[in-house]
Amino acid sequence: MFKKILIANRGEIACRVAATARRLGVKTVAVYSEADARARHVQACDEAVLIGGPAPKDSYLQWQRIIEAAKATGAEAIHPGYGFLSENEDFAQACAAAGLVFIGPPASAIQAMGLKAESKRLMEQAGVPLVPGYHGADQDPALLKKEADRIGYPVLIKASAGGGGKGMRAVHAAEEFDAALASCKREAINSFGDDAVLIERYVQRPRHIEIQVFGDTHGQCVYLFERDCSVQRRHQKVLEEAPAPGMSEARRREMGEAAVAAAMAVGYVGAGTVEFIAEQDGRFYFMEMNTRLQVEHPVTEAITGQDLVEWQLRVAAGEPLPLKQHELRMHGHAIEARICAENPEAGFLPATGRLGVARWPSHVKFQRGDVRIDSGVDEGDEISPFYDSMVAKLIVWGETREQALARLDASLRDTHIVGLQTNVAFLRRCAATASFARADLDTALIEREKAALFGQPGLPLRVAAAAVVAHTLAEEATTVGSDPWSRRDGWRLFGASARRFDLAEGEAHHEVLLSRHHQGGMALTVGGESIAFAVRSTGTEQHELLLGEGLGLQRVTVKTYKRGEQVAVFADTGSALLTEVDVIAHAGEGQGEGGRLTAPMPGKLVAFLAQPGDAVTKGQPLAVMEAMKMEHTITAPRDGVVAELLFAVGDQVGDGAELLKLKAAE
Repeated sequence: MFKKILIANRGEIACRVAATARRLGVKTVAVYSEADARARHVQACDEAVLIGGPAPKDSYLQWQRIIEAAKATGAEAIHPGYGFLSENEDFAQACAAAGLVFIGPPASAIQAMGLKAESKRLMEQAGVPLVPGYHGADQDPALLKKEADRIGYPVLIKASAGGGGKGMRAVHAAEEFDAALASCKREAINSFGDDAVLIERYVQRPRHIEIQVFGDTHGQCVYLFERDCSVQRRHQKVLEEAPAPGMSEARRREMGEAAVAAAMAVGYVGAGTVEFIAEQDGRFYFMEMNTRLQVEHPVTEAITGQDLVEWQLRVAAGEPLPLKQHELRMHGHAIEARICAENPEAGFLPATGRLGVARWPSHVKFQRGDVRIDSGVDEGDEISPFYDSMVAKLIVWGETREQALARLDASLRDTHIVGLQTNVAFLRRCAATASFARADLDTALIEREKAALFGQPGLPLRVAAAAVVAHTLAEEATTVGSDPWSRRDGWRLFGASARRFDLAEGEAHHEVLLSRHHQGGMALTVGGESIAFAVRSTGTEQHELLLGEGLGLQRVTVKTYKRGEQVAVFADTGSALLTEVDVIAHAGEGQGEGGRLTAPMPGKLVAFLAQPGDAVTKGQPLAVMEAMKMEHTITAPRDGVVAELLFAVGDQVGDGAELLKLKAAE
């Protein structure tokens, strides 16, 4: 086994590798960018080396600096994690040339599987089933369009060097092809430095099923069963589970053996994933091979009881695989939810900001157990625009899928994140949909269930408002004490009193009145409705609310977190974010910024789709931005004429920056 390794990555995977290495008695070295100086992975390792600026191209993609850091610290091997350099054949070769072990497959395997078109040809020779398509080297747009017409719509355009949903578009009609091809090529060249694409038949209602494979330097290769990753948004995974629901033993063995054949065809060593598109009737086709550990590997660990990172370290050190195929077993069911900083209601737009609150389920076992959190951030950390939007992975295990689903719902309910938008509530709704509950899975599940997933109300206003009032009263009781003459809650020696709260939820503003009767009882008036109100608080964060009387009594337990004027409210049935407005402090403030075309998040401007003087119509695409590895299109909010472009293509722009001016048509 190695004495010291360097981890050429950041976030939760770097923390995970560091924890496994420590358990094995292996020292670790972290590398970090200027943005990650206080990051959790830096603290998790024995040593740390600064390698550059915040942007990945200035730090985590600078493999020469990483190799220099490994040699300077005496590391014997480099673990690339996933993303960044994990599938970079030049980096793997450079490690070998420097006398360092690359904890991953040989460069030749990365090269063979790195280009989708070439890998398809290899798989065809190995007898692995393929989707009908065009995988040729000729990238003339007219030829690609002709091939798409031949295959028949819908087709899928995919970046040949791509992954993670980048450089991928579904095209449903011939007239959409040219624009989709241009967008794919632009995103591919920005993400991978290669704009080559391939065209494939778009399988209807496909399932995305992948097989975990593992090879060693002794000629052995095994599969550790399958994962179903069908629930996706923008071609990126949202929920993953193992084993795949409805998978027969015969089909599992057939897919596993096909995956091993794919790995053996390229002399594979280490952890890899062979991804298949599967028809609803069970037929399956090779899609691609990820020559690295996958984000969703914990569900495989949960059902097999194996530590795949430990397997990586042992195999890279020259040891044989810990188990042979006939010794591998799976037990139970596991589901992983990717908790991301994003706004599902705005097309999953990435979000940035500080994690003011990050509270995980109280029954979490961080490395093993029924509920596990893998995260590379702590409360108070910043989610920046430089890296992936994932905050954490929540992994649950159960004896059955039904038990795992129940644990997933309970764990998402108890996950409280405040300070930036996340998809936690969306994940909970997604897991509760009829389709997911009965395992009616395909990659269009989110679109099919959109009525249940989007535009759903949060907590009822009366509950959210009562929670804000309860928090304020508890906070005042804590800061002022029990002396009634010093209290700020409207207490009177004789008679009733009333107190006004001005609350905002999104664009809506509400006036809430708290009334105290001379007998000591309280009432709330919310939206013109008066209801009896009582509260029992434990500190300032936990409250038991009683709303109404008699048969209409509603008892709700809530947690509240206040940061500035904002109060986040969490209950079993949902959450809400309200602003307790200080009317005096905001007197005189105007709206003045309305109607501008602004950046919805920090990122890079990659294209203007209109020029000064162009007449545009409402909804017309005007600009394209790239943030957190994805493209986002900004559209015209109304008809008008482009007056001025305020940035140049390639510029980094901040959240809310005005991109262009739009004037009324004359």
